[in-house]
Amino acid sequence: MALIVVTTSPRVAPGLLSHQAWQALRSGPVLTASGAHPQLPYLAEAGIEVDVVTADAAALARRAAGETVVWLAEDDEDFMRAVGHAAVALDDPPLIEVVPGSYDLPGARVLDLVGVMDRLRTECPWDRKQTHESLVPYLLEEAYEVLETIEQGDLPALREELGDLLLQVVFHARVAADFDIDDVAAGIVEKLVRRHPHVFGSVRAESADEVNDNWESIKAAERAAKGRESVLEGVPMGQPALSLAAQLLRRAERAGAPESLSAAIGQGVARELFDLVRRAMEGGLDAEAELRAAARAYRDRVHAWETTRDR
Repeated sequence: MALIVVTTSPRVAPGLLSHQAWQALRSGPVLTASGAHPQLPYLAEAGIEVDVVTADAAALARRAAGETVVWLAEDDEDFMRAVGHAAVALDDPPLIEVVPGSYDLPGARVLDLVGVMDRLRTECPWDRKQTHESLVPYLLEEAYEVLETIEQGDLPALREELGDLLLQVVFHARVAADFDIDDVAAGIVEKLVRRHPHVFGSVRAESADEVNDNWESIKAAERAAKGRESVLEGVPMGQPALSLAAQLLRRAERAGAPESLSAAIGQGVARELFDLVRRAMEGGLDAEAELRAAARAYRDRVHAWETTRDR
């Protein structure tokens, strides 16, 4: 005989089961170890009886050897592994089949993060008292830690740091009074669809340059629709100075500003730094990244010097 294990995802609304799962649930007695399984009310509504039993791996394996039994699973991998071992030990082991009743789509685990954040915001005194302003240092810190792992090529660390950065996004969305994480996600989805007409519409774009030109044209139209007059609106002035200068230059260049505007800016070191940023851009380089690379090289030299000095 057989043991049919029906699995479900806690991230999918209960009752939304696959056709194969509904068929399996009607193929024999249905058992579960959880009297609080979220599917129980929906199975009862469909006329399917479920017996709540003690999680006894050996007993379940023996019963499945004599008849077809359906097991409604709920986060019990260890128990199902024990059932498998018990079944193999039988002289006439049952066939074990796993039928996904529901399963996670890509991005489903973000729902877990939203749920954890909701609970922290409600039950943790520290999380409860945070504001957008108090969280700013953590947002910046996590962003720079992501940058560092990318520069170091440390992909395992990048995964962790991206999670820390994602937490900050979810945290801010939870703190907000006028919007939530769904509003945040909806906004960026709408923007991406709107600015990629070559993917989601009928516009043709054969190269990355064409895509970029379309993007800038759409952004310009959006600014005009919002009554924004300057191409520099939206440039965060609190970013590091080199990247700030580069972004201002890029924006002005795209708007057709004459090169003479960037000549002789500031005095002394400020003028030299601004000129270096402009020269880096002309050479296709990122001044901020170049300086960071030089800073890392200097750090390594200092470490090497310290090692030699301490011998």
